[in-house]
Amino acid sequence: MLVGLRVSFAAVVLVATFANAPFQCASEPDLRRRRVEDPSEVLFALAERFEAKGERDAQVATLRYLIERYPSSRFAGMARQDLESLGVPPTETNTTGERPPE
Repeated sequence: MLVGLRVSFAAVVLVATFANAPFQCASEPDLRRRRVEDPSEVLFALAERFEAKGERDAQVATLRYLIERYPSSRFAGMARQDLESLGVPPTETNTTGERPPE
């Protein structure tokens, strides 16, 4: 009798555990708790840190890299605005107006 009670209790616990599983994954992910960030977001944050430290050359280089590497991201648009407010072209040009070789 005691063995049968333990088996039925274990079965109830097992069913309850698996019945709850679909409800655990049904909610929307909390974007504030995400672990992986968008690379363009990280680069933009880095450029802001350079700005706060007064490292203008590093800020400009980081913003340009962001624009070149992730041109369609929303942070690329923000980077273009920052470069424009600094009076710097979004791409580095040499004296002939051409982009440098890669």
